[in-house]
Amino acid sequence: MTEQKGKLFVLSAPSGAGKTTLAKRVMEIHPDLRVATSYTTRERRSGEIQDVDYFFVDHEEFETLLEAGEFLEHAEVFGNFYGTGRRQVETLREAGHNVLLEIDWQGARQVREKQPDCCSILILPPSIAALEERLRLRETDSEDVIRHRLSEAVDDISHWKEFDHVVINDDLELAIATLNDVMIHDGDDTKTTNPDLRRKVDALLARDGG
Repeated sequence: MTEQKGKLFVLSAPSGAGKTTLAKRVMEIHPDLRVATSYTTRERRSGEIQDVDYFFVDHEEFETLLEAGEFLEHAEVFGNFYGTGRRQVETLREAGHNVLLEIDWQGARQVREKQPDCCSILILPPSIAALEERLRLRETDSEDVIRHRLSEAVDDISHWKEFDHVVINDDLELAIATLNDVMIHDGDDTKTTNPDLRRKVDALLARDGG
C-alpha cells in the first residue's frame, strides 16, 4: 500500500516574533516532523556539523545547484547564500513525512509557487511595541540593529495576506496550541480569509503606524 504523501508546512515570522521557539515546541509535540537541512555558502561555525546543521557548499557549487533548479527557495543574507533543497523535501514527503521549513516571507513565496499544496503560516507579535520590547530584552543588538529589525518587521507583516494562516503570538502556550491546531486540523479561525482575523491584523498594523 502506498504511503500518504506528507504535508509541507512553511513557517515565517518577523525577527523576534517567536518563530524558533514555536517551531521547537511543535517538534516536541510531533517528533515525526522533519526539518529540511538548508544549503549555505557561509563558513561553518564551531560545533556545526556538515549535513546536519547545514549542507556547507562553496559559491560555485551553490550556483550550479541553483541553475539546475535544485532549490525550492533561496536568498542572499549578508553576502552569503542560503537555499532549501527541492529533492530532500520531495523525498521526505513522498516517504510520508510531514516537513517543516523555517524561512522568511520571500522564501515562503518561492515555495508556494513550486509547492502550491504547502500550508504557509505567518507568526506575528501582538503589536510592534511588543516586538520592540522582546528585541530589547534580548540585550544582544545595538539600537541601530533594533531599529532596522523593527523596520523589516513592518515590511514582513505587510505581506501577511499571502499566507494561508496567521498565528498571533501573544501568549506562548496559546500560540503553541493554535499552531498545533493549524497543522492538524487546518482550522478556519487562523485563515487569512477569516474576517475576524483580518480585522485583528489590520488593527495591529494601524495601531503601529503600518
